[in-house]
Amino acid sequence: MESNKSSMGLKVALGIALVLFLGTAFYTMNLYKESNDTRKQLTEEKQLVMNDLNAMAKQYDEAISENEIANADLVEARARIQGLIDSLKISETNVKSLWRYKSKYLALQKEMDVLLAQNDSLRVENSYLATSLDSTRVRLEERTVFTDSLLVQNTALAEVMENAAVLSTVGLKGFGVIERTSGKLIPTERARRTDKIRVCFTVAKNKLVQSGDQELYVQVIDPKNNTLGLNEQVQFGEKTLNYSIVSKFNYENTNLNICEFVTSKSEFEKGRYVVNVFNEKDLVSSTEFTLK
Repeated sequence: MESNKSSMGLKVALGIALVLFLGTAFYTMNLYKESNDTRKQLTEEKQLVMNDLNAMAKQYDEAISENEIANADLVEARARIQGLIDSLKISETNVKSLWRYKSKYLALQKEMDVLLAQNDSLRVENSYLATSLDSTRVRLEERTVFTDSLLVQNTALAEVMENAAVLSTVGLKGFGVIERTSGKLIPTERARRTDKIRVCFTVAKNKLVQSGDQELYVQVIDPKNNTLGLNEQVQFGEKTLNYSIVSKFNYENTNLNICEFVTSKSEFEKGRYVVNVFNEKDLVSSTEFTLK
């Protein structure tokens, strides 16, 4: 009698263990499936952003080709889009990275709508080209900053809010300059006449960033893939960054215009130069220009 009870108890225990094992296996399989689905969805979202950026770049190419004289704002905007495309290709596929690129795409979309509309009008009003484009550039930069701020304030995602508390830049430009003995600077596109590379950008207002001393790393790469300026290294975890200069400034939670100068130990080469701005290891802005 006692033997039968013992046998029955063992069977019940084995049954419970089997149910627990099957439940755990089912839960693990669901987690794995959800992880794969999330990774697939993020990859698809990243490709959609890439497709949108490529379509935007094509629209700029068409607008630029319609002008006998290149519209400087269109060329500059096209270069910034290409920089964003190149950055997106090598970026990590995660929520933080994808949200950042979506935000930048939305800002660029608004800028493109205004620029292309103005370009159609300005083709027949060339006498007002310089004044109109300068005014438009200022308004677009202010609108971009305002749009970025709204995106940050309206999101309820804790991870996005945390990632938004970083410095960002807009309106990044790089170009060669001739430096007179008087200190006067004259922009130039000629490599042999260039004394320095001038890099200018605006640090965007972000109330989530604490005011005080801040710094960004500026990297200028010449046509031979050399890092100009200091060409020193800084380590962020497993990532090593070669930089040209450290831009240090006092941030007071307002838009801040900054210009830095980068020199070369030898004569400047002809060709394409790439300018990148990093907030520690994160690329926050990129552009390019050419010296002839």
